[in-house]
Amino acid sequence: MFGIYAPGHEVARLAYFGLYALQHRGQESAGIATCEGGHITTMRDAGLVSQVFDEEKLKALEGDMAIGHVRYSTTGGGSWENAQPVWRDDGRELALAHNGNLTNAVELYNELRSNGIEFRGTSDSEIMAALLSSNDGRYIEDAVADVIPRLEGAYSTVAMTKHAIVAFRDPYGVRPLSLGRLGDRFVVASESCAFDIIGAELLREVHPGEMVSLSERGLEVRQVVRSDRPAFCVFENIYFSRPDSRMDGGVLQQVRGRMGEILHREAPVDADLVISVPDSGNPAANGFARASGIPQDDGLIKNRYVQRTFIQPGQELRKHGLRMKFNPLPEIVAGKRVVVVDDSIVRGNTTRQIVGMLRDAGAIEVHLRISAPAIRHPCHYGIDMSTPQEMIAHDRTVEEVAAELGCDSLGYLSLEGVYEAVGAERETHCDACFTGDYPLERTEAAGGKHALEELVAAPV
Repeated sequence: MFGIYAPGHEVARLAYFGLYALQHRGQESAGIATCEGGHITTMRDAGLVSQVFDEEKLKALEGDMAIGHVRYSTTGGGSWENAQPVWRDDGRELALAHNGNLTNAVELYNELRSNGIEFRGTSDSEIMAALLSSNDGRYIEDAVADVIPRLEGAYSTVAMTKHAIVAFRDPYGVRPLSLGRLGDRFVVASESCAFDIIGAELLREVHPGEMVSLSERGLEVRQVVRSDRPAFCVFENIYFSRPDSRMDGGVLQQVRGRMGEILHREAPVDADLVISVPDSGNPAANGFARASGIPQDDGLIKNRYVQRTFIQPGQELRKHGLRMKFNPLPEIVAGKRVVVVDDSIVRGNTTRQIVGMLRDAGAIEVHLRISAPAIRHPCHYGIDMSTPQEMIAHDRTVEEVAAELGCDSLGYLSLEGVYEAVGAERETHCDACFTGDYPLERTEAAGGKHALEELVAAPV
């Protein structure tokens, strides 16, 4: 998610590169909206940023301000109608992009439909856009201040009207949102790595419950809702955010390296070689190797040119499908007791295949070390983590998970180890995917990823 107000700059091009840096946050669809002369133009489609946009399309997106989004669906499916930015004109023309999940989306949808408002898609982002577009506040800032108290759940959001860009964050601050400066203009993005690529400076993170407004008046800030209990997603530190992004005052590459060091302290193993599952396991593997003194090498080679594909491998190639992404090196791992470091395990399918491939490549022992606790609970706040029954750690001990994966041993980083590495307290974070302790009120009201689609499809 990205937003910039910068007259005199090529805002669509800056948005493109900002989204390019944020591609890891979603690969289903990409979109950019710009505003020129009081008219908003939105362009979005399925695919990666580089697949959706080219020079011709960027030149058609002119204006003084722009917002953009890369989608990873957590409410509503991956159809074109659910791609973002969402465009609405129910009295106020605007475009909107959003990360997170509203837990009262079904309730708000029914309310808006009863008031005669129609929807084209099935995302909670379109619900937010409709609420702001139909609000009778004079300015978009007034509309945001009026709507935020009605929203439940997690939302880091950027919206654009013909006058301004506003960005706002839920009072728990679950998903990240940062504020930067480009010369004498301002920019917002999900992560600071989007500022680096366009030469902008990170100023600070947008506070939970805060709204920032970017316009010809410059930067204006307003604390809309008081934040009583911050609940920043700790999984952003472990995996979801890029390692070169800065959060809570630290760069995540270093945080993840400390996780690997603490992982060795908590779950040491007698072995010959440390390898990572690239790229997400690299920083923790570096830390584990440093702390243990065990040599480190690249035993799994990742094909970095694998992109989202609509072509299935077919029956003949299906059993080799994972090799599109990872290929083990027998010359590195054969005859070795190997420690494989990764950041997390959800379903376990990929991990199981990696263990099998390493054994086929000649590894005599395969020890898994994971720089996060076991994931046993779904996320209702913006990360698609399956149902509990699909999670390999659900209702299983660590030894039972190891047996399922076929490894010689398995060690997870403790929750205490995570917070030691992050340098933060549980009281300011959300770790519900590990513990089942959901910090937001009425989380149980969330109807699941496809709740709105099921509602739309239900007979009247």
